[in-house]
Amino acid sequence: MADVDVPAGRKAFVPLENNPEVMTHLVRQLGLSPALEFHDVYSLTEPGLLAFLPRPAVALLLVFPVTSNYEKFRAAEDSSRPEYTGSGPEEEVVWFKQTIRNACGLIGLLHAVTNGAARDQIAPGSDLDTLLRQAIPLSPVDRADLLYNSKALESAHASAAAKGDTSAPDAEENVDLHFVAFVKDEKTGELWELDGRRKGPIKRGRLDPQDDVLSERGQELGVQAFLKREEQAGGGEMRFSVVMLGPSFA
Repeated sequence: MADVDVPAGRKAFVPLENNPEVMTHLVRQLGLSPALEFHDVYSLTEPGLLAFLPRPAVALLLVFPVTSNYEKFRAAEDSSRPEYTGSGPEEEVVWFKQTIRNACGLIGLLHAVTNGAARDQIAPGSDLDTLLRQAIPLSPVDRADLLYNSKALESAHASAAAKGDTSAPDAEENVDLHFVAFVKDEKTGELWELDGRRKGPIKRGRLDPQDDVLSERGQELGVQAFLKREEQAGGGEMRFSVVMLGPSFA
């Protein structure tokens, strides 16, 4: 269900495990600085568990099952939006359309590390740096083709997918979990929702300089608003998890 917008004949990746160590391995292999790593967020509201996390949180990845309620909301919200056509150095965020089956985890990671404060932590000359420089001037369609044909990206993803704690599913298997990234633009304060299955990037509101994506305001505009919509739609108890990109413990 999570890949309804990606034709069956398209290339498929082994789904990425929702595991901070696996995610960190992948982005570091591509060229992200060791200064940043992914962390499990065990509670969005418990002060003690939130205090344990190193801040600032530069991106959040919400991982959730694709429900019929979510699909209805997504279709309704996107119906009034034009297809995104942004490109070039003046583009507010770098957005990637998903055209690889079972690659929503990879797209979420790319959104997290190529936008906001994380972009400054990409090693010059790395595969990630090269990919980003090639992507910026391209249209969303050409940008998606760039990812689709990237051997460096495919190799790094395969290496990371094999490192999970559980047996990896087959690349052709349909998975119901989806990844959405929330990233703060440090220049403007805008909170962006970045999802390769949408028509483009979505502004969710503006954060104050002291707010990060895990702050009360950041959650109110981002992940908590998302969960509240699902709850109000009658989705019942929703299975979800949150992973944060932030400073490394080491």
